[in-house]
Amino acid sequence: MALTRLTLRQFRNHDATRLDGLARFNVLVGENGAGKTNVLEAISLLAPGRGLRRAQPADMAARGGDGSFAVAAELEDGALVLATHTEPRAPGRRLVRINGAQGPATRLAEWLSLTWLTPAMDRIFAESAGGRRRFLDRLVLARLPGHARQSARYETALRERNRLLAEPFEPDPAWLDALEVQLAQSGAAIAHARAELVADLSRVLDALPEAPFARPALAYLSENPADEEALARALREGRRRDRAAGRTLTGPHRDDLSVRLAAKDAPAAACSTGEQKAMLIAIVLAHAELAHLQTGEPRRPRLLLLDEIAAHLDPLRRAALYERLAASGAQVWMTGTEMAPFAEIAGQAALWDVRDGIASRI
Repeated sequence: MALTRLTLRQFRNHDATRLDGLARFNVLVGENGAGKTNVLEAISLLAPGRGLRRAQPADMAARGGDGSFAVAAELEDGALVLATHTEPRAPGRRLVRINGAQGPATRLAEWLSLTWLTPAMDRIFAESAGGRRRFLDRLVLARLPGHARQSARYETALRERNRLLAEPFEPDPAWLDALEVQLAQSGAAIAHARAELVADLSRVLDALPEAPFARPALAYLSENPADEEALARALREGRRRDRAAGRTLTGPHRDDLSVRLAAKDAPAAACSTGEQKAMLIAIVLAHAELAHLQTGEPRRPRLLLLDEIAAHLDPLRRAALYERLAASGAQVWMTGTEMAPFAEIAGQAALWDVRDGIASRI
């Protein structure tokens, strides 16, 4: 299944937008600030987490409205409806409905697989490890819907343990024991899923030619014990050190994703902006190929949200990009400021001109 209709109400600069007749390729064209990326952000909210801009719900509501917004997507002409919205009385709380029934946001991952690339992510290799962990976790989540629940359990236990560690009095050891068991259970599962995905991505990437995209070499960097029991023991033994630091210093929340340009054996942070962009694209395309080959559990619809991805690619790389996207089996959403970069796929794409939050079919 794939999205066949998307509706936005009072979302950013979109007062009331409805996109029908969606295709394998969906292209939004318009000037900067017209509202193209807002559409991609709305779609990204149909997955667990804070969306591709990591904004607060209250900041997504249209100015001048009642402080709320709504996003809804129909799959296969209404066979499944995923929706998320806020209410005027609680603009900071995002609610989720699946076929009309309210549920936790983590359940969205059971129905839809979402991955995205935005221009802001071009800095991911030069910035902190947190951005790379979020990128990796997004790729894992698109593959394993249960990763959302494990991550939520881990974050909840981590916040509570850090709160206890920062107290002026000695925390109750039994309380810490219980939190550390939860941290170890979820943490070991998170680290295993990340490491397994990196290994699988590496196999796909190693088989690719150097051109037209730069081939990255990946490694999952962790100094933590890999198994649950050892991780729980490390947390218990590190209490005094963690209390002095005021935070937990052991666990997958401190791991990192190493990316190097294979041809130069150079860290991604030392590579050019163009090389970094090419490596990011290569990783996302390899992930799409992995998902296309995946067997076993029921397949979820897969979406790729690619913001301003084609503008800075030469014709050879654009052609290779479109060829691999078409073979991925995913529904692809792309934005750009002009139609020229999309001329090659115009005949098989649904095209919209976006102006001041209004999307018109081309």
